Formats: sequence, C-alpha cells, structure tokens
Amino acid sequence: MGFWIFMCVTVLLIPFLMIIFGGLFSRSAPKEINSAFGYRTSMSMKNADTWQFAHHYFGKIWRTLGWILIIPSVIPMLFVIGKGNDPVGNMGLIITFLQLIPLILPIFFTEKALRAHFDRNGNRIF
Repeated sequence: MGFWIFMCVTVLLIPFLMIIFGGLFSRSAPKEINSAFGYRTSMSMKNADTWQFAHHYFGKIWRTLGWILIIPSVIPMLFVIGKGNDPVGNMGLIITFLQLIPLILPIFFTEKALRAHFDRNGNRIF
C-alpha cells in the first residue's frame, strides 16, 4: 500500500505544479525577461509586452489543464489498489507519460496566440 500511495502522490505532481505555476504566471510574469525561469521562447522574450502576454496566456491554460488532470490521474490508480508493485508502477508510468501531452501542448497554442497578437518584431498588431 505504501508504494501505491507514493505513486499516487507522484502522478499528482505534474497537475499540482501546473496549477501552482499556471496561477503564478497568469497573475504576473517574472519581473525581468530572463533565460532561466518562465515561459522562454524567442517570441515571448522579444520585449516586456510579449513576455507579459505569453505568461498570462500560458498560465491560464496550464492552471486550467492542471485542475482537469487531477481526476484522470487518480481514477486509473484506483484500479490498481492492492495490486503488486509492477502493476502500480506501470500504471503510474503510463499516467505520467500521458500527462506530458497537456504539459507541453499549451506551448503551441501560446505561440499561435503570440503570432496572432504581435508581429515578428514583437510589436502589437491592432
């Protein structure tokens, strides 16, 4: 049962981190444009306006997807309660790999939104 609890906590790490960082990013971007922390793409780092827009947009998506991911992350784990370490570990691995899709997919939507709102130089399109 201890390994099952460990795996449940592990599969909830990605959704909870998405909720936490999504909430932080949607409220405010890191103060300065940097290459160490935040939503860092060439388009988002053009200027302060693109930096703020990208973090707000990306943060809202990540926070929402994080909340949505909680239930589909826990339900499959309920099917392996009381099973051996192999089925529990395999289920946790499958869930974690599937969580990578909503973890990464918002990058494409954010980049599309950046290109819809800003030109190549980072100037807002009105």
